[in-house]
Amino acid sequence: MPTKRRHLILRGLLVVALLIGTVMGILWAVQRQLIYFPDAAPVPPAGEVIPGARDVTLHTEDGLELGAWFIPARGGPGPRTPMAVLVAPGNGGNREGRAGLAEELSDRGLAVLLMDYRGYGGNPGNPTEEGLAADSLAAAEALEALGYPPERTIYFGESLGTGVVAALHVRRPPAGMVLRSPFTELAAVGAHHYPFVPVRLLLRDRFRVVEHLSSSDVPVTVIYGDHDTVVPSALSASVADAASALAERVVISGADHNDPVMFGPRVAEAVARLAREVT
Repeated sequence: MPTKRRHLILRGLLVVALLIGTVMGILWAVQRQLIYFPDAAPVPPAGEVIPGARDVTLHTEDGLELGAWFIPARGGPGPRTPMAVLVAPGNGGNREGRAGLAEELSDRGLAVLLMDYRGYGGNPGNPTEEGLAADSLAAAEALEALGYPPERTIYFGESLGTGVVAALHVRRPPAGMVLRSPFTELAAVGAHHYPFVPVRLLLRDRFRVVEHLSSSDVPVTVIYGDHDTVVPSALSASVADAASALAERVVISGADHNDPVMFGPRVAEAVARLAREVT
């Protein structure tokens, strides 16, 4: 091969390598902007949105103060022992958008703590997997101070929140756990949506749900829609298959990830069934 041609080929390969490296560097730098979509706007006082609700402050181990709402149980029939639900939301919005679910749970005799992560709902900080772990631990500690220790608490994780509560339950095992639209690990969702990107190599925040569930004896209910365009239903089904203490699998026919039914009575009733079962 002539020297000039060899130099051109080498130069071309170098350009391609630099382009790939640049793209990978950009993806590494901005990946959390592709994971977390916080509504950072301050939320109204709890009592203005849900009658009887009150604002509480979560104190994280790394020094943040985060706003949350506590909604007392107001209906029944609830579980034999008073129980609370810690709601760990997905990656978008803020706690005001989960008010309807909180009321559905409260109407079924369950107290509710609606948390917002750092960076959401007017809270300080920026979301990361480590940060969300600290936030959820602070929420569990706040619930205990309100009279609901882990053995009287159901952890409810929605989408990304399933990774949050799966990790939390290892540190503070609850009475039960409900996973709504879970994934096996966050990298599996990324690989589905970005098949030409080496997601598993680049991803910093892993949220390994199945890894935390496979040897757990905490009863778990898994809920998912069979037309989910965000978290593939097959991933949620795999979580249910892997749960060593599966209490119930609830598949909502025709439901997409954020359809109203996924925040409504059918989901709340599944949470209430688990609460009754574990008391």
